[in-house]
Amino acid sequence: MAKPDNRSDNVEKLQRSIQNTIKNFREGQDYLSEHADEISPQEKKQIEEKNEKRLHAIEGLREEIKDEAAHQRKS
Repeated sequence: MAKPDNRSDNVEKLQRSIQNTIKNFREGQDYLSEHADEISPQEKKQIEEKNEKRLHAIEGLREEIKDEAAHQRKS
């Protein structure tokens, strides 16, 4: 038998995911600025691409929070 869908803590989980993603983004940016002379162009490109994906993920997570908040208001 499937568990019932418990969405009561989804917003908190999504907020933690956003915070972690922002932290990782900042660490990537800091790494790029602190090690600019030491890293290869390929490594720089990889970090920049990861950070671009992180920005998109943050946008998506924020949209999910809006959806969850709307769902909770209906309940």
